[in-house]
Amino acid sequence: MTKSRLLFFVSVLLLGFGLNQHASGQAYPIKPVRLVVPFPAGGGSDNIGRVLAQKLFELLGQQVFVDNRAGAGGSIGTEAVVRSPPDGYTLVLASTSEIAVNPAIYTKLDYDTLKDLAPVAMVASSPMVLIVRPSLPVKSIGDFIALAKAKPGELNIASAGNGSFTHLSGELFRSMTGLTWTHVPYKGAPPAIGDLAGGRVDAMFSTMPAAMGSIKGGIVRAIAVSSKTRMPTLPDVPTVIESGVPGYEPEYWYGVFVPAATPKDVVAKLADAVAKSVQSPDVAANLEGQGASPATMTPLQFASYVKEEAARWGKVVKESGAKLD
Repeated sequence: MTKSRLLFFVSVLLLGFGLNQHASGQAYPIKPVRLVVPFPAGGGSDNIGRVLAQKLFELLGQQVFVDNRAGAGGSIGTEAVVRSPPDGYTLVLASTSEIAVNPAIYTKLDYDTLKDLAPVAMVASSPMVLIVRPSLPVKSIGDFIALAKAKPGELNIASAGNGSFTHLSGELFRSMTGLTWTHVPYKGAPPAIGDLAGGRVDAMFSTMPAAMGSIKGGIVRAIAVSSKTRMPTLPDVPTVIESGVPGYEPEYWYGVFVPAATPKDVVAKLADAVAKSVQSPDVAANLEGQGASPATMTPLQFASYVKEEAARWGKVVKESGAKLD
């Protein structure tokens, strides 16, 4: 074989390899994608996950199905994704609770959220809302504080589970106001809100998306929101700050994560699809109707934000003394 023919043969091989690599990268996804939601169906994370999954299906051209893996404050579903193949076909819609709170509050997590997961994109954020059973004789934060002080330890405050953000945001409020009550943990927000509507517990610090349907339906009553300003979806509900508790402004965010070793080109394609999803008018309107604000960040911006949130809520957990096995 002449030198010129050898060079031509090598060039063709290299060109073919490059084209194949390009084609394989462009092909993603070539099969259905699983979006793990680490909480039960019907909750805030599930509502947002299903809206996002439908839009991702439209943009990616492959089915994106929601897989609810509830338990341990979201840790069970999150770990399932950590242990899954890093190929972009298993995602998790995680939140402040699973990513920033659980590493500080659970003493036996077998994974590191900052090292074992790669942030893809932020989806939305939401303030917390204090909701009460309809028959509870309170109409404001002032009334709620007065009742809790008059009956120390007697009020039953529900949460979506031990160590969940609904639990921790309640503990933060309690510590800031010097109150005592009885914590009643549930396995997710839907059963907690159901019992609240039925009068079996007195109040709950909930995410807006999980509570909006029950608030609008009149089966629970919203007392205050934790945002700095009033929410357009609940314009008549005051903020906790304006109600007399300065500095109380916990925010709950949702974002998409994949196993840490997922190829960067796949992460980039997913990040672009998530950003386009939350910016689309129909998804944005749906999120806002649930009391959540659409959010967009690049993977690097989101990674930096996640680190800051982990440090922030780790400090809150440490100061609260809360620990779970």
